[in-house]
Amino acid sequence: MTTSGRLALLRDIIRMSFDTLFVNKLRSGLTVLGVVIGVTSIVAMTAMIRGFGDNMRELFQQMGTDTVYVARFSLTSFAAGKDFWEVMKRTPLHEADAAAIKEQAPSAGIVTYTLGEGPGMPEERFVYRNNSTKRMGILGADASWLRVNFLRVAAGRFFSELEVQRRRPVIVLGAAPAEVLFPNTDPLGKQVRFGQHQYTVVGVLDKRPAVLGGSVDDFAIVPATTFDKNYRAFRFRGVLFRFVTISAVPRDGATREHLMREIEEILRNRHRLKLDQENDFDLYTADSLLKVVDQMTSAVVLALVVISSIALTVGGIGVMAIMSISVTERTREIGVRRAIGATKAGILWQFLIEAVVVTSVGGLLGALVGALIGIAVNSWAGFPLALPWWSFVLGVGFSAVIGLFFGLFPAFKAARLDPIEALRHE
Repeated sequence: MTTSGRLALLRDIIRMSFDTLFVNKLRSGLTVLGVVIGVTSIVAMTAMIRGFGDNMRELFQQMGTDTVYVARFSLTSFAAGKDFWEVMKRTPLHEADAAAIKEQAPSAGIVTYTLGEGPGMPEERFVYRNNSTKRMGILGADASWLRVNFLRVAAGRFFSELEVQRRRPVIVLGAAPAEVLFPNTDPLGKQVRFGQHQYTVVGVLDKRPAVLGGSVDDFAIVPATTFDKNYRAFRFRGVLFRFVTISAVPRDGATREHLMREIEEILRNRHRLKLDQENDFDLYTADSLLKVVDQMTSAVVLALVVISSIALTVGGIGVMAIMSISVTERTREIGVRRAIGATKAGILWQFLIEAVVVTSVGGLLGALVGALIGIAVNSWAGFPLALPWWSFVLGVGFSAVIGLFFGLFPAFKAARLDPIEALRHE
């Protein structure tokens, strides 16, 4: 048979496959239901997981590629399998550790610290006249904090070194509390109250990308000395809940890796750690956090594909059962086709292609439904969304492979039918 003849035969078989689909609509719908469910879950969940990963990547990029962070614990600890209470028993970091890094690390350029980040972060309801916010986080920082974290001030300024030294009651609002308290008013110079204290607004930070549909701008920053005066650390189950995050940027001509080695050596000496003892602090960068997030999202996507493959396998078994019934019902048709010249291979390919068409239609429907579910969740809950092309290819391609695999048995069954016996079938 020539190439054009094979193509014409393939077109005829595909047309017959669609005719079979439309003639038996209910049976075809039930056949592809498992495939639709499996592909829907792959596309919808992949869209949301990848959206979350892209969202976190955009957020971490604002941390600066050269910035080195030191904390009592971080996401990297839990990714390594550390227990929460195990890392909580580590020696707390102090402002003095930041001062030691600034003085003793030759590679350090800017060194700053933040108070309050982590479990037990103080939360307050900000009030201005008749406007009030929900409970939002309060952080303490020094005057260099903004230069290291690469955030921008949308209005006003950040507080000065003098204001930090003198414990001035000044505050820099995140974008979220500023929008709630001052919807149509310039916030600069206004008095914001929370708890028993009043603070003068000197600046407002720019918006940052939302994470998991929620705002990361629900916070405000006050001078670290003011924070230390108003918010005392507390103990729970013998663990001190006081969190200091140190941030450092290498000076010009120094590398991030060199700075990390110097910081590690300084803190190990200050914490009197022996050579065989592991660090009682986390030293990390935006890149290391991104790597952890990528590992987590990849693992979740892989688990999702494995779980969804179960639904696709169930759908494939349904396809095999329905196609076997179809072979029995169409035994006389097969006998007629063989009598007028159809080969075993032609019959085999006819039923194989029918199975692939059925599951591929299910894959396309599942991909469409999955995308619509992802868009609906994004619109309703603000959950970040990404629709990578490979999730559609994976879903539809996997469904086609399922059809090919589970269509083999009924296709071979049809091809092996004796033409004479098939023509006698009633």
